[in-house]
Amino acid sequence: QVQLVELGGGLVQAGGSLNLSCDVSGINISTLATGWHRRAPGKEREFVAALSWTGGSTYYADSVRTRFATSRDKAKNMIFLQMHSLKPEDTAVYYCAADSASVIQLPDYWGKGTLVAVSS
Repeated sequence: QVQLVELGGGLVQAGGSLNLSCDVSGINISTLATGWHRRAPGKEREFVAALSWTGGSTYYADSVRTRFATSRDKAKNMIFLQMHSLKPEDTAVYYCAADSASVIQLPDYWGKGTLVAVSS
């Protein structure tokens, strides 16, 4: 059974930072593309960030580029999202994801999400 569990969500003031982590079990992320999506209140799911399976390329939505960064620790089988200069519009449930090809469109594996709420 593949399971992804996001941790680190919470309330943060606008302009602040927050780091999310994702514990992965049941599958090795070493050969998978990894990343994050989010769903804001009243909106559709949105791609946020991705890291290629080789770890050599990153992709970001225009709305978060220069503010967010995704990474992973293959030894610990964990995925990370560093968020800086947070804005109220970043408020959403964040989901970590993994896929054999790309997480940008329809990832094979998803977590249940963690809520990030940005005040002001």
